[in-house]
Amino acid sequence: MDHLLAAVDLGSNSFRLSIGRVVQQDGVAQIYQIDRLKETVRLAAGLDADKRLSAEAVNRAVAVLQRFGERLRSFHPNRVRAVATNTFRVARNTQEFMPQAEAALGFPIEVIAGREEARLIYLGVMHSLPPSTEKRLVIDIGGGSTEVIIGKGFEPNLMSSLYMGCVSYSRQFFGDGLVDAHQMKQAELAARREIEVIAKQYRKMGWKEAYGSSGTAKALFAILQECGFSQEGITRAGMNKLKERIIRSGRVIPSELPGIKLERADVLPGGLAIMSALFDELGIDVMHTGDGALRLGVLYDLLGRDDEHDKRDESVRQFMKRYHIDANQARRVRAAAQGFYDSVITEPTAETAHLRHALGWAADLHEVGLSIAHNTYHKHTAYVLENADMPGFSRADQQLLAMLVLGHLGKLAKLEPLAPQRDQWMAVLCLRLAVLLFRRREDISPIPIRLSVKGDSIVVRVDGAWLSRHPLSDFTLRAEEAEWRKVGFSFELLEP
Repeated sequence: MDHLLAAVDLGSNSFRLSIGRVVQQDGVAQIYQIDRLKETVRLAAGLDADKRLSAEAVNRAVAVLQRFGERLRSFHPNRVRAVATNTFRVARNTQEFMPQAEAALGFPIEVIAGREEARLIYLGVMHSLPPSTEKRLVIDIGGGSTEVIIGKGFEPNLMSSLYMGCVSYSRQFFGDGLVDAHQMKQAELAARREIEVIAKQYRKMGWKEAYGSSGTAKALFAILQECGFSQEGITRAGMNKLKERIIRSGRVIPSELPGIKLERADVLPGGLAIMSALFDELGIDVMHTGDGALRLGVLYDLLGRDDEHDKRDESVRQFMKRYHIDANQARRVRAAAQGFYDSVITEPTAETAHLRHALGWAADLHEVGLSIAHNTYHKHTAYVLENADMPGFSRADQQLLAMLVLGHLGKLAKLEPLAPQRDQWMAVLCLRLAVLLFRRREDISPIPIRLSVKGDSIVVRVDGAWLSRHPLSDFTLRAEEAEWRKVGFSFELLEP
């Protein structure tokens, strides 16, 4: 059935909203974009020396999000994904203004890691290009970071996110708007130092075609074509001619550069320096542009989730394989934990549905830490899940997984600094009971435990005959009473 999906890309330079209609044709789903909004916010320019966003920058962002929120007002939460990139990652006061930003938009905002941003960018670009069996290089110069990806088909093989962008570099090297040869050289050298760390690996893998996405690449392509500096895309020779013109003028003068958009003028020098450095360090001869970018990748990632091809499920399977997880034990714990959770959630919502998914992933991965050390393995698991690159997962997703697995064993008080919400406490409870129940790693049928929760009162009903045959389980269940009381819940064990 046809339906609409929406992607919100909160970049360091611009905020973008894309709405696509999903159309099924011969069993294949395609997305046709029907509406786009773009507003230049220059969020990265609002970072001070302590990496805190100014009140003025936050107010600009919130005003744009309110306008986006009006357009999205009728959308179901499952059909919208909002992702925030580098400036949200590095700003020290992100958590302070995030509630205000989410209230303005009307939907949760995910702060995604650099590699996840790279994956989504590659996915978006590939969906805008003709199919190819050759390796392709994709580069996206954003306002605060630059993503560099090599992949084949729709699968990225090599991904990097570099801490340099057109806004941050224009601010750092051309803050007064003046451009001279010395400052351009300094900007290029700074960019080359960032790129040289990954250059050898990328050159070794190689690629057949190079594509640039988003504002800087499209701006350079348009300017080089309109000025007659290049006839075949973005080239090193064309960029050198552009640099010469800008340096001769002493600044970017839009009237002298046909093809430039006015809002791009202030950040063009930084973007040009970074692109020149990329060409030099990676040995790029010519670069074409791709229409797709992060927002299109987000739409297709949403489509995959909608069609039950969630990238997060694939990441969990990869982690289970990498860390040699006992798949049968994970299956037992997942089924029991989600079964307990279904019995205590009386009013299903989009949030509780998301939490149920997270509980399943946490059950699958709760023994990751065993590959490091058995002692306090749950802490090792939590560290890995919070800090590893997990394609498809946002930072918030990974923090939730880390909190759940951290709480599945040991004292509950260690979770209090993380301030879990009530439903998250219930998910921890369900995971703890499931792990306890299957400690012997054997199937149990029927499940001898029934769970009910009312307010802050937890009642666990256990088959008395089963409990008498399992003294270790009896002891552990009774110890739970003290743990839950310490975090504000009552816990009653009944043998009906």
